[in-house]
Amino acid sequence: MSASTEVLVEQVSRTRIVTINRPEARNSLTRGVLAGMRDAIETAGSAGIRCVVITGAAGNFCAGADLKKNIQDNPSLFDNLETYISEYHAVIKAIVACKCPTIAMVDGAAVGFGADIALSCDLRVVSDNAYVQEKFVNIGLMPDGGGTFWLPRLVGTARAMKMILLGEKVTASELKELHIAAEMVPPNELRAATMKLAQAIEAGPPLAFEQIRRALYGSLGDIDAALKREFDGQLKLLRSSDAMEGVAAWMQKRAPEFTGS
Repeated sequence: MSASTEVLVEQVSRTRIVTINRPEARNSLTRGVLAGMRDAIETAGSAGIRCVVITGAAGNFCAGADLKKNIQDNPSLFDNLETYISEYHAVIKAIVACKCPTIAMVDGAAVGFGADIALSCDLRVVSDNAYVQEKFVNIGLMPDGGGTFWLPRLVGTARAMKMILLGEKVTASELKELHIAAEMVPPNELRAATMKLAQAIEAGPPLAFEQIRRALYGSLGDIDAALKREFDGQLKLLRSSDAMEGVAAWMQKRAPEFTGS
């Protein structure tokens, strides 16, 4: 599948729908997907778009980074980790800097960096099959797409710690109870519910929405500083023996044996 078909961009009225289209890999992320998403989000403001919806194809939102594919495509990936992480961070920064409101339309898995993409959007509409899981810790890593920034602000420090330290799978009903999700609907109603919300945003004042987002996110603190902390922490972890063991165990489908080195 070419990069151009791995990210689908659709316009419905004044809403841009950006779909990660790698269903065979649960919409996990490659460098091509990241570039396509970033371009689709960054150009929305100059195209008269009033709302951006981010979603995944065929029953999953996004399963995070496609480690196998990324290593296969770039065997020297671990020699270029700074560039690699920066390409992921560029997508989060594009979502936050978007001139119009963003909605994550979540069906199935939003795992790892996929969870961070969903959390970085302004609103989330989920199917009752959806779940969010900051699964990084299972392979000896940490959230690196702003998860340590968004979750404490959305659910409080204690619950955020539980979700991140234990790699907790948070179901759709819990997402609704925690007010992470604006709405929860059956899968066959997900697009209609999301587009109804998008239409309400389309009809609203775009200049006011832009300033509201800027003021609200500014009041939360510095997302760039949070991403830098995650960048530095993740670099250390990716170069650790524990991370090598975690990735090897994941690929071999066994429990990892972490040594703290």
